[in-house]
Amino acid sequence: MTNEIREVYLVLITVPIYAIVIGAELAYSYFGHKKLYTTKGVLANLYLTLLNMGLDVLVRGVCLLVLNYFYRFRLIDTWPNAIAYWTVLVLAEDFMYYWLHRVDHYCRFFWAVHVTHHSSEEFNLTVGFRSSVFQPLYRFMYFIPLSFMGFKGIDIMFVYSATQIFGILVHTQTVRKLGILEYILVTPSHHRVHHGSNVRYLDKNMGMMLIIWDKLFGTFQKEEDNDPVRYGLTTNIKTYHPLKMVFHEWQNIVSDVSKKGRTLKDKFMYMFGPPGWSHDGSTKTSAQLRKELQSQGNSSKS
Repeated sequence: MTNEIREVYLVLITVPIYAIVIGAELAYSYFGHKKLYTTKGVLANLYLTLLNMGLDVLVRGVCLLVLNYFYRFRLIDTWPNAIAYWTVLVLAEDFMYYWLHRVDHYCRFFWAVHVTHHSSEEFNLTVGFRSSVFQPLYRFMYFIPLSFMGFKGIDIMFVYSATQIFGILVHTQTVRKLGILEYILVTPSHHRVHHGSNVRYLDKNMGMMLIIWDKLFGTFQKEEDNDPVRYGLTTNIKTYHPLKMVFHEWQNIVSDVSKKGRTLKDKFMYMFGPPGWSHDGSTKTSAQLRKELQSQGNSSKS
C-alpha cells in the first residue's frame, strides 16, 4: 500500500471519528449545562491548527529528505517481518515523542512554541487541535534515530500522524478513569493532569500513547480527587488575539533578555533554561514551586 493511499485511509477514518466524538461531547456539554465549550475557544483552536497544518505541509518534503538521508546509514538493514517492523516503530516513535515533549516543557525556547497548546483555560476535544504552531520545524529531528534503526522516513511520518489521533482523543473531561488501562496508556485522566496549572501537575505526563515512559523517567502524576485540575497556564494570557496567542512567550523572552543588568549567563538561562527561571527568584520553575509546596505540606504536619 502506497503512503498516499494510507494517508487517504487515515483521513477517511479520522474525520467521521472526530465529527462523532466532538459532536457527542458538544451535545453532552450543552444539554448537561457543563460549559465545556465556548465559540471563541473553538475558533482559536481551529485557527492554531490551521497554522500548524499549513507549516507542516510546507516543510514535510524537507523532513522526509532528512529522514531518508539518515536512513542510508541504517544499522538494521532488514526486519524479520512486518509485524515486528511496525510494532517496534510505534513503540520507538512514542518513546522519542516523550523526549520531544519533555524538552518542550523544560527548555523555555521550545516552551515558547509549545505554550500555545497549553494556553486554553478550557479542556475539550478541540483543544487536541490547538497545535504548537512552529513545532513542525524541528519535530522531525527527534525521529532521526529511528532512521538509523532501519525505519523509512515515510513510515515514520505516517506513524506520527496515526498516533496523533490517539493524542487528540484524550483531550476530554467526559471520560473518567479507565481501570487497568491507567497503568499502561495515556488516558484522559492522565492528560487532564498534563494540562493542569496546579503546582503538583506542572510538567507531568508527557507521553503520547504510553504512560510507561513517564513512570520510568519520573514525570508521572495521577489525577487527585482532592486537587481538581485547573486548566491553562500559571499566568493565563486572557486573550484571543491571533498574534499574541502564538508569540506572547517570545515577547516575554525578549523582555527578560533585553533588561539592563543581565549577565550573559542570565540571558542564556532566560532563553534556554526552564520556564519560570529568574536570576532573582521573582518567578519560579515548576520544580521550585513543587519544592515550596512540599515544604508547606511538611510544615503543616509538624
